Amino acid sequence: MSIQQNLQKIKSDLPTQVTLVAISKTKPVEAILEAYNSGQRIFGENKVQEMCDKQLLLPTDIQWHIVGHLQSNKVKYIAPFVSLIHAVDSLKLLQEINKQAAKNNRIIDCLLQIYIAQEETKFGFNFEEAEQLLSSPTFQDLKNVRIVGLMGMASNTDNTEQVRMEFRSLKNFFDKIKNQDSRLETTYTILSMGMSSDYTIAIEEGSTMVRIGSSIFGERGYAH
Repeated sequence: MSIQQNLQKIKSDLPTQVTLVAISKTKPVEAILEAYNSGQRIFGENKVQEMCDKQLLLPTDIQWHIVGHLQSNKVKYIAPFVSLIHAVDSLKLLQEINKQAAKNNRIIDCLLQIYIAQEETKFGFNFEEAEQLLSSPTFQDLKNVRIVGLMGMASNTDNTEQVRMEFRSLKNFFDKIKNQDSRLETTYTILSMGMSSDYTIAIEEGSTMVRIGSSIFGERGYAH
């Protein structure tokens, strides 16, 4: 199936409240353009350099999301244009995003990455650390970042019940934070969880944003 057909199928299955981020990492500009011409406007990249290169070559109304682990020293390159940073996993990173956003006279939307998987390779805050961060005076002083929700990755396992429980734990925590802080009422709306392999479970458990790559663009390369 073509990229256009894949997109149409996925979008027809998505509930209206769920936003699709097309993960375009390693995909050529032509593939992204095909998705763009099929109506897709939100694209996610893992690497800063790749995202910056593509951003210069592609339509200006694309919303670029950085979804991979982000190093503080790379923030300055994406601060002028990034729409959403998915994987904020430390106060140090958040402070750097705030600093670079201020330089660009912007407020940058961010998601806190929460560690929910049963494996060592994932990044993120645990629930307690995230709560401490959000209630800390240091965080309250950051005027050029806006926490608009949470992001999490489930364990890479065939055990769908485990995946479901991990997503559910993140949804419960998302609701807890929302109920604790009235200031988040209008802006804190995104729960980014679910990728090609598990997004249907994530949506059942309350995801409002899914990150899908291979189901749109194919596993390798780019087939018409």
